[in-house]
Amino acid sequence: MKKKNLLAGILSAALAAAALTGCGGQSQSTTAASTEAAAVQETAAAEASAETTAAVETTEAAETALPTKDPAGNDITVPESVTKIISMAPSVTRLLIDLGLSDKLVAVDTYSQQYYGDNLPADLPTFDMMQPDNEAIVALQPDIVFTTGMSSSGGTDVYASVRAAGICTADLPSASSLSEIADNITFVGTCTGTAEKAEEIRTEYENTVADLKAIGDGITEDEKKTVLYEISTPSSDSPTIYSAGKDTYITEAITDLGATSLTADEEDQWPSISEEAAIAMNPDVILTTDSYTEDVVNTLLSLSGWESVTAIQNKDVYYVDANTLNQPNQHVVSAMIEMAKDIYPDVYQDVEDPFAGQ
Repeated sequence: MKKKNLLAGILSAALAAAALTGCGGQSQSTTAASTEAAAVQETAAAEASAETTAAVETTEAAETALPTKDPAGNDITVPESVTKIISMAPSVTRLLIDLGLSDKLVAVDTYSQQYYGDNLPADLPTFDMMQPDNEAIVALQPDIVFTTGMSSSGGTDVYASVRAAGICTADLPSASSLSEIADNITFVGTCTGTAEKAEEIRTEYENTVADLKAIGDGITEDEKKTVLYEISTPSSDSPTIYSAGKDTYITEAITDLGATSLTADEEDQWPSISEEAAIAMNPDVILTTDSYTEDVVNTLLSLSGWESVTAIQNKDVYYVDANTLNQPNQHVVSAMIEMAKDIYPDVYQDVEDPFAGQ
């Protein structure tokens, strides 16, 4: 405010001096006043620019500040420089590969090796995510270990010795929503010094989810199809079907596509339903990620007692890649697009996968 008043005073003085000298010339006082006014203007502009720059730098620093808690809420201390990484979750391993960090991996879980071994360094040590060899992990001296909540599903911290050794151990519970997947992308990128690349991936992911939802929101009630998502296929040995219930990103994804998930109201995240109950639901479409049943689609189409189910009659039964849908990372949108084209082929036919080929 003081600078503005000073500048106003100087400009007034300059105008007054100009009026006294008329059009024939410019007095020394006018020139001095104008020069001083210009100097004040330059100073004020420089200070404003500096303040803006500082604000931007402060914002960027806040955005890339190393996390002090992992997504599970545990206190962590992330090293300033991360050059040696262990991933004990396939979903994180695939994200790390896409972030260009495969060369920094010094060990992974056995599933990561099974699914993504071709994109990993040769002869990489592997560990069982449920019973990891803590001593061997510590011996590798990683800067950070990314784990999955699945490893502690039994109620025991199977990485206790790793934490006790002072190694940063970040736990990422399986995301329950599409937004949590986005947050995990940012978290891993920030921890590994690839925040900018992670933000690009997150933006692509969130934009695709939003685009799919916008199309799904346009599907009217009378056009909506009912969907039964199956993790397992019923058989004489195991007649129970597992699906996705409330508070799961899979149910959210099906809903966002404009369909109705028939297990959306189940309180359990991964409910079990009987074969009789599934038949009574009479789904319009059946989606399965069962990769253990040979020729799963034809197996479902030929199930005895299912002949009257609409999905069976219309042969609207589809396999969705299990790794793509069940591993919570940016590739979930690839599965969403696949499901969208299975459920509403005409509506989503022109949608392209931003992560195709990755």
